Amino acid sequence: MIEFKLPSLGADMDEGKLLEWKIAPGDAVKRGDVVAIVDTSKAAVEVESWQDGTVFELLAQPGDKIPVGTVMATLLQAGESAETAPRRGRPAATTTLSPAPSPAMPGMRKPASPAARKRARELEVDVDRVAGSGPHGAVTLDDVEKAAAGRAAAPVDRHAEMRKAIGAAMTRSKREIPHYYLAETISIHNAADWLARENARRPVAERLLMGALQLKAVALALQNFPQLNGFWRDDGFVPGGGIHVGVAISIRQGGLIAPALHDVDKKSLGELMAALTDLVKRARAGSLRSSEMSDPTVTVTNLGEQGVESVFGIIYPPQVALIGFGRIGERPWVEDGAVRAVPTVTATLSADHRVTDGHHGARFLAGLRELLQRPEEL
Repeated sequence: MIEFKLPSLGADMDEGKLLEWKIAPGDAVKRGDVVAIVDTSKAAVEVESWQDGTVFELLAQPGDKIPVGTVMATLLQAGESAETAPRRGRPAATTTLSPAPSPAMPGMRKPASPAARKRARELEVDVDRVAGSGPHGAVTLDDVEKAAAGRAAAPVDRHAEMRKAIGAAMTRSKREIPHYYLAETISIHNAADWLARENARRPVAERLLMGALQLKAVALALQNFPQLNGFWRDDGFVPGGGIHVGVAISIRQGGLIAPALHDVDKKSLGELMAALTDLVKRARAGSLRSSEMSDPTVTVTNLGEQGVESVFGIIYPPQVALIGFGRIGERPWVEDGAVRAVPTVTATLSADHRVTDGHHGARFLAGLRELLQRPEEL
């Protein structure tokens, strides 16, 4: 029996509100399939399955607020039988308590009262995806009404909830993480020239932004400084399983979110630009996946478009580093004994002193600087 639990979708998440099931008892589920939509304080997130299986029970109902780690559903593994599998019933942690629903077998309709079925048709609610509270798990009229309300209801004040969540995470970060901060002003004369030539030969829709070069340079630099790419857990450093860069994105209605671009070091600049464009678009539309929210190994924030010269960010726990970029602007620069105006950017590092020290961080920024001098190798 597989227990499908609500995953943590960020350090600032304690619970989520189930908005919709995308599965029903009897459905076959593969790893990576979207099984539910959960509302966090920041977005409605598509929650994916991490294992293959067949849906046995749905233990939470749309509208329920569920603590992180709560079993939301159970799945049968290959070879398991629905006839012999034990039923758990709905978890006590949810906000609505009711008897456990009976699993619907493939090809069978879930038990429901005639009034519930009629109302479900009116509200366009799939009865088979509703956890029933009636005898033997039958779906009642009240269950249908709650499912429809949970699907349609928006957070009371998402902006206020988001600010509260961000504040809690950042307060925890400043309280628990001994930060140190470093900055490096980098000439991007070579990168800007190369980018102009590269974009001149690309179709408009495939042109690159400097931000893509910066992300790729950060990821390649982290290959040589893995202590900045990972997590502080259980009083020790845990290396990241890949270089999954959380990109800080401002949301139109206010607030901030930092979903992950996966395996940034392995992507070409074209792939990275396409992935970044898609991620920003979906983040602002509130259409992110749980895998993008749960596993960033480091965060990059870029406030250059806002006109600031540099940004010293607060580390997002349990990560151990954050890299920032400010605006690109011309300044006097000495090259080959002559002073000239060149485009520069200030890169900053906020890092966890429990894992690294300033010497290590300085070497990382130096590596980042050197990579940005060789854009053709990114």
